[in-house]
Amino acid sequence: MHQSTSYFLQLVSRVYIVRALHLCKSNLQAILFLSIFIVMITTMFLQSLSLRKAGVFLFFYFLAFSLHVSARPVTFLQDFRVTWADSHIRKIDGGRSIQLVLDQYSGCGFASKAKYLFGRVSMRIKLIPGDSAGTVTAFYMNSDTDAVRDELDFEFLGNRTGQPYTVQTNVFAHGKGDREQRVNLWFDPAADYHLYTIFWNHQHIVFYVDDVPIRVYKNNEARGIPFPKLQPMGVYSTLWEADDWATRGGLEKINWSRAPFYAYYKDFDIEGCPVPGPATCASNRGNWWEGATYQALNALQARKYRWVRMNHMIYDYCTDKSRYPTTPPECAAGI
Repeated sequence: MHQSTSYFLQLVSRVYIVRALHLCKSNLQAILFLSIFIVMITTMFLQSLSLRKAGVFLFFYFLAFSLHVSARPVTFLQDFRVTWADSHIRKIDGGRSIQLVLDQYSGCGFASKAKYLFGRVSMRIKLIPGDSAGTVTAFYMNSDTDAVRDELDFEFLGNRTGQPYTVQTNVFAHGKGDREQRVNLWFDPAADYHLYTIFWNHQHIVFYVDDVPIRVYKNNEARGIPFPKLQPMGVYSTLWEADDWATRGGLEKINWSRAPFYAYYKDFDIEGCPVPGPATCASNRGNWWEGATYQALNALQARKYRWVRMNHMIYDYCTDKSRYPTTPPECAAGI
């Protein structure tokens, strides 16, 4: 093979591996092996091409690859917009992290500029320290389609000093929600940043706290149970006062003498099919989140999931007979 063509292929191979590592940085070893394999196959094919033909082929190859998913580094300034009370959202470190403020006058909120269909969304959040009773810090996805909306919620419910922080999750599918589960966090989420992730593919939706799955909502459309799969969702976050229900059912009211309250965010990450975007992206089973290893929890994840539910779950709508005398059908689905 011509020396310049060989050099060109080596250069492109390195670029491809770097790109692949960026796309699936949560599974670096597996994607590295996959990338090397693909590069080897591509190199063998290109050995018979001239440098010009090789360049044309790779241009269109990488163009097609880049259109599948949104996976570049996400920043607040470029990828999000303030939806509520701009004066209460402060950009830190050039927008790489932000501070949300709640006081007697207002809470605040922000949202992604784009919507996404399937993939993974995560943020590192440091919650309100001390006496945060009556406050809610939320991180969620929402289709913003009113009566038929799809929504995936993390809601962090404030507490009195010394009490554990509670995270409430909820799933809305085709307008039907009321699927609340509550877990007491096993660490102090105000002492440092922790990673909160919503993972969403055709098989299931998984809520993670750091690397621990705390909730799984499976696709059981075959049983007539709605599953979000047609409506793209935006990424949202809010900090607001909800002392009529947030802490001990509204018994604990917000202590405004502790205001202002602060929550911090950083390391925004969105990997999914942007809408508007390529029409075939969401149905492409070649997207990494549709891979065989992501169709169900692995053995270690399943153990962590059971540990959370046995030791830290304090409420599950599935077992609330006062609300649901007949157990909702999705509750029998397991993980």
